[in-house]
Amino acid sequence: MSDFNERCYRVLKSVPKGKVTTYSAIAKRLNSKAFRAVGSAMRRNTDRSIPCHRVINSDGRVGNYNRGKALKIKLLRGEGVTITDGKVDLKRFSAWIS
Repeated sequence: MSDFNERCYRVLKSVPKGKVTTYSAIAKRLNSKAFRAVGSAMRRNTDRSIPCHRVINSDGRVGNYNRGKALKIKLLRGEGVTITDGKVDLKRFSAWIS
């Protein structure tokens, strides 16, 4: 696993249940503009203790998940995150605004 991926996962672990973040917000926390690399790190993750389902697109769309979009939605809803028309209200559920 690359150092960048490990740093992404460390940042992501600080997002509490019931909250989400974005690929770009994680990149900013890493002093980087590499939001696509953050997406790649999430896609490569196999450790279920890392809550990759909490990472969404910057426009609120749920986006993809390496274990399937339906499971991502189920996990988010199970944590109390409301999803309407495939989107999450970032003002209400964001751990940090990017």
